Amino acid sequence: MLSISILGTGNLAKHLFDAFLKAKGINVVQVVGRNKKALAQFSEHCNISQDFKTIADADVYLMAVKDDAIAEVSKHLLHKKGVVAHTSGAIGLEAIQAVNKGVFYPLQTFTKGKPVSFQYIPICIEAQSKQSLEILITLGHSISENVHHIDSEQRKKLHLAAVFVNNFTNYLYDVGESLCLDEGLSFDLLKPLILETAEKVQRLSPKEAQTGPARRNDSESMEAHLELLNNEEHRTLYKLLSQAIKKRHEEEL
Repeated sequence: MLSISILGTGNLAKHLFDAFLKAKGINVVQVVGRNKKALAQFSEHCNISQDFKTIADADVYLMAVKDDAIAEVSKHLLHKKGVVAHTSGAIGLEAIQAVNKGVFYPLQTFTKGKPVSFQYIPICIEAQSKQSLEILITLGHSISENVHHIDSEQRKKLHLAAVFVNNFTNYLYDVGESLCLDEGLSFDLLKPLILETAEKVQRLSPKEAQTGPARRNDSESMEAHLELLNNEEHRTLYKLLSQAIKKRHEEEL
């Protein structure tokens, strides 16, 4: 039985907590965080504390906190024997101020109040020692079938890639929705297209799946689109992305 303590009470902390409660061989002994109201949601199932000086002993301490708080929070764990791991995609192993350092990074987007299944979520693991690595791999496999040993530099680039495919793409959904709403149209009309695009990259490379005016260098359609855009930021974005797509496929045009 692996015992874990979760430091943090935010969105990721709650999703991890819920996943580990259902996991075999895992015992969540404590959740620690300064937000009293947020802590209350964990109190039914384990010990809670607002005081980082009262962190209970555990095999693994998962810091599900903001990136800029990792170093400070880890100082409270300097004398703990368990593995101290952060959950960030963008921060290196060296940020942790503890003896047994590790990383436990779930590569997924998490939204408050929307449950997710961890079964196929990639869990990116890194640790300073072989023993700590084995512990984190065991912890990862308790909730996911998709566990990978990835070092800090690889993880930083993977996190960057995730920003492109998730955060930037979602912003483009926002732009698309605003264009629909301007004409009294429902964003729901675009959802089958969004699903088909996501489905295609399960079978094809993104480059192979690319379609649209820029891909075929249809300058007439692109100019017509630009005339419809009143928002200057949207015009700039349209031009930039179209140019990038054209350049990516210029040998095929």
